[in-house]
Amino acid sequence: MSEDPTPVSDSPFRSEPSARDEAPQFVLPLVVRIEKAEPPARTDALETAARAVLTILADERSAGAGEWAGAMRDWQDARIRKVVRRARGAEWRRAEALPGITVTGKSAEVRVFPPVPLDGWPKDLARLQVSGTDLDDPEPPVDADPAAPVLWLNPDLGMSAGKAMAQAGHAAQLAWWELSDEERAAWRDAGFPLAARTADPARWSELTGAGLPLVRDAGFTEIAPGSCTVVADHPALRREPHGPGRAAATRSE
Repeated sequence: MSEDPTPVSDSPFRSEPSARDEAPQFVLPLVVRIEKAEPPARTDALETAARAVLTILADERSAGAGEWAGAMRDWQDARIRKVVRRARGAEWRRAEALPGITVTGKSAEVRVFPPVPLDGWPKDLARLQVSGTDLDDPEPPVDADPAAPVLWLNPDLGMSAGKAMAQAGHAAQLAWWELSDEERAAWRDAGFPLAARTADPARWSELTGAGLPLVRDAGFTEIAPGSCTVVADHPALRREPHGPGRAAATRSE
């Protein structure tokens, strides 16, 4: 497992109240570039946000004595909050000037930043809007590759693109936590391939009961507390010892 394995009973992704609720709370900022003339496709934005989260988790600056390691530890010692804001033009250029990582998809650009205190956002990020991240897919997304990781979204929930991006990021992180070091390295070296798709309503119950990482929302925004939002279906987690009872869950903002 990872260098800092956390038992499921004491995971920061569990949903029941814990000492982590009393710890100082941090948030992982993500900024999506949305230009008026060329907004990204919704599905690509979700997938790019998920890869951005994985990229900062895997970055050497986030581990050991890295420059972001302390912030990453503080963030993961509390609730695993993520907030997606939008930017364009000069706003995007100012965001790019701050320490972080920009991940590019087919049409989407998402920049992820080291965690910050809930009330300590950098000025150039704090001024960005959370609302207005409603995006569409010009064409229906193709079927997901069954051999690649898939983030399955709850078909019964309506979420803005920004909310869904944060949820996809949570699901990708849950999968990352459940993988061995070797499995993480293989995923990273392949460029974090993944797909984000809305599950078939008839299959959603099966997915939530399959023992796969499952995101439960805290209900701070848009949807009811405890709602199951995304299942992370990574091929490496479909076999033992990752069976029923090992699913991780988190509440997100």
